[in-house]
Amino acid sequence: MLGIEGYEPMWHHDANALAGAHRHRFARIIGQPLVGSWLMWDLDSQCWFTGGPVVLGFPDANIEITHRKFDECAISWDTIDMQASLDWPGLRLDWWADTHPAILSARGRPLTRVNIIERISPNSWRPQVLHAVEFFFGDQRLALFNAMDENGLSGDPEVSLPVGFWRRIPIA
Repeated sequence: MLGIEGYEPMWHHDANALAGAHRHRFARIIGQPLVGSWLMWDLDSQCWFTGGPVVLGFPDANIEITHRKFDECAISWDTIDMQASLDWPGLRLDWWADTHPAILSARGRPLTRVNIIERISPNSWRPQVLHAVEFFFGDQRLALFNAMDENGLSGDPEVSLPVGFWRRIPIA
C-alpha cells in the first residue's frame, strides 16, 4: 500500500479507538528521545510527498503515521523497510531523513506525552472528526495532522483549543 511493499496500515476514524489501539505501545516509549525522522521525498519535484507516511524514530521503535480522506489515520510500528524501493506509479520517491523543521526542533528531546486531537462537528452524521496525533517533547509540540487526504506537520506551540469544538484524548 502507498507504494511500500508489506505496508498494510489499519485505518481509524474514531479518536478513542485509535488511542486505545496504541496506548500500550506509546507508554513504552515515553521518556525516549526522538532520534530521527523520515519522509517520502519526491525526487523530481524535490519536495516532501505528503501522501506517504511520516516515520518517527525512537531507540526502541519506529512509529509510522499517515492520514487519508478527511478523517482517517493509521499508526503502525516498525513495519516499513526504508531501504526498500518505493513503487508509486508516475513518481520517483525515496525516503529522506530529518528534512522538516518542525521535527528537527524535537530531535534529541525525550517524548513526554502523546494525544489524539479530534474536532467536534455539529453534523449528526459525523459528530467527531479525527484530526491529529500530537507529540510533546517537553515544551516542544509536534502535530501530525490530516491535511485533507494527506499529512500535515506543525511545530507550532501548544494552543488552547476552544472547548466544544476540539478535544484532546490522552494516549500516553
